[in-house]
Amino acid sequence: MKKVGVIGGGQLAGMMAKEAKSRDIELIVQTPNPDDPAARITANPVLSAIADVNATQKLADYCDIITFENEFVNLEALKVLAEKGTCFRPSLASLEPLLDKADQRRYLQKIGLPIPRFQVLEKDAKINSKYGFPVVLKARRHGYDGRGTFILANKNALEALWNRLERPSMLIEEFIPFSCELAVMAARGVNGEVVVYPVVETEQENQVCRRVFAPASVSVEVNAEIQRIATILLDRLQVVGIFGIELFLTQENQVLVNEIAPRTHNSGHFTLDACDISQFAMQLEAVTGMPLHSPKMLCNSAVMVNLLGFENSQSDYQNKREQLANIPHAFVHWYRKTESRIGRKLGHVTVLLGEKNKEKGNAIAQKIESIWYE
Repeated sequence: MKKVGVIGGGQLAGMMAKEAKSRDIELIVQTPNPDDPAARITANPVLSAIADVNATQKLADYCDIITFENEFVNLEALKVLAEKGTCFRPSLASLEPLLDKADQRRYLQKIGLPIPRFQVLEKDAKINSKYGFPVVLKARRHGYDGRGTFILANKNALEALWNRLERPSMLIEEFIPFSCELAVMAARGVNGEVVVYPVVETEQENQVCRRVFAPASVSVEVNAEIQRIATILLDRLQVVGIFGIELFLTQENQVLVNEIAPRTHNSGHFTLDACDISQFAMQLEAVTGMPLHSPKMLCNSAVMVNLLGFENSQSDYQNKREQLANIPHAFVHWYRKTESRIGRKLGHVTVLLGEKNKEKGNAIAQKIESIWYE
């Protein structure tokens, strides 16, 4: 039996743990809280902070391979373990250009992938935007679900926010008036094979994903360009594992890379029910050295809706979940978090559709949200 360690114990690791059980893989997580989603459903979790390298050493002593649920890691500390023989997949070298958003932008630019124009705002720099307004300001590390990302309308707003944040080094990007936001999951195996899932359309509110429509209604040319981008990225990084790639489609039909998530990703949750292999199973197969096969959808289309916290509560929302489960062809995934907070991801619902119809997908998403946010 293969033993796979995961740094992180949230819902992504929890969904991976469920897939591990059917593949004769033992999954052990490193996470600080015994009530974290993955810690509650796996045996012998290492209960410690994500960045605690001594805890990661304990994980490494028990596991054959270590992979990641999030990017909140101390690469320099982990390199000491890698030098002693700990197998990280993806490798620390493939993560290094990606964890800092400024480094990520520079790397994507270096390998010739299309990105928004950007500049790095250093601590002592004169405040400025080369790209007019509105403009996007991003924290270089630890931003997720809209945290650390700001869309600013004018120079006064930019100056005020930067000063309030005590003038850290940050990333400034041009604001892209996109026609839609897209995403794709792609995996690379130990032998270099790359497989790409169907491209999806995502809908965000306040930089938080609310809905995912699979597959996206884009042209053959756009699909091919996204496949090209994913393959180049994973090959150049020599990745072993699965990555989520978020993209903009501009009003001129140009594809731009927005951000890279070096792990399983919210935009890939539809794969649990709508594909013949989920993103979580694909991650496990990739990191344990299994040959990868190209994923296929089991339905014509699907819509996934995130269930976000709308209040501070300890309710498990059993009645709402039962109503959602009664929607035809719906699959409700509940993360079993002990506390609801506004904006927190508590679960998701995927509905399989018999036809590729965005209007029908929107109607079902609205029905889900009317039940959840009533």
